[in-house]
Amino acid sequence: MISSQVIKTSIEELKAISKIDLGVWDLEGKVVAATFEPDDISPALIAGFADSPADSQVMGTHHLMKVLDEEEVLFILDAKGVSEDAYMIGKIAVSQLQNLIIAYKERYDRNNFFQNLLLDNMLLVDIYNRAKKLHIEGTAPRAVFLVETGTEKDSTASELLGGMFSSQTGDYITAVDESNVILIKMLSPEDDYSRLEQVANTIVDMMSMEAMLNVRVAYGTIVGELREVSKSYKEAKMALDVGKIFYAEKKVTAYNTLGIGRLIYQLPINLCRIFIDEIFGSNIPDELDEETLTTINKFFENNLNVSETSRQLFVHRNTLVYRIEKLEKSTGLDIRTFDDALTFKIALMVVNYMKYLDSLDY
Repeated sequence: MISSQVIKTSIEELKAISKIDLGVWDLEGKVVAATFEPDDISPALIAGFADSPADSQVMGTHHLMKVLDEEEVLFILDAKGVSEDAYMIGKIAVSQLQNLIIAYKERYDRNNFFQNLLLDNMLLVDIYNRAKKLHIEGTAPRAVFLVETGTEKDSTASELLGGMFSSQTGDYITAVDESNVILIKMLSPEDDYSRLEQVANTIVDMMSMEAMLNVRVAYGTIVGELREVSKSYKEAKMALDVGKIFYAEKKVTAYNTLGIGRLIYQLPINLCRIFIDEIFGSNIPDELDEETLTTINKFFENNLNVSETSRQLFVHRNTLVYRIEKLEKSTGLDIRTFDDALTFKIALMVVNYMKYLDSLDY
């Protein structure tokens, strides 16, 4: 609903232009906003006019008019003055307030629409019927971005996103929980996933520079229909979770680049335990030291190339071989061979996933 501050600003601007005093009352005769001291008009008189069939009424220097929303009376406007100008300015003020009411109502309804759309709370026929009424394009490329902010700073993030992306260009910002802000981004037909990556990195940078917010951003795939927006949202949610588990060093995670992490994320916990038990038995490598982890990750990055890995780690080749052999003794896997390297990589990811599940409060 339109706020009293918006009404106050509107009538003050009109008074500054027209020099006509204006006041707005609710249906009980309480002052919402006024540019003059309304001491010569009683609440009972306002309430009586609100209940009458007349659209306007003149009482001395007061021109009373009804402000409507779809034929329902919301407010009473008073244009104070004896000239014909007062009546005309009053009519202009009524028109302006009614347009503001429609705009704010549409804004609220759009937010409600997108929240229900994301959560799959709407029938297919209702999606397109409501979209048409709210002037939302049904067929257009879109993608959903999920910005994880933390519970205490989501309002700041929403304001910043509102300044970066406008509903005038088809972008909408909403939220369905306390810790994440959602951007539904309208795209051009030629936009691809490099464009989404650019948008996500821009959000991270802007949040950091403008508000010192350390956010994570995840996004789903590009969809062409309004009914598919919930699919992109679910993908963004999965990307955010998978990114935190397997790619914690990244601030931006894309659903279409999750790789093996997406598969592991969808495995039942019992299957994960069986797999780890078969690979490691009682020697689960859940607490590898930083040096060993760095060695393993760099070795994988260099496609199991011992010489290149030792060069990048600034260690002797024999030192690297010693570390790898030490790992083999503790786990039974020689990561210099492709099969064992693949098994070890997947096993480490499964262990991280199990830790993540254990950390959740069910």
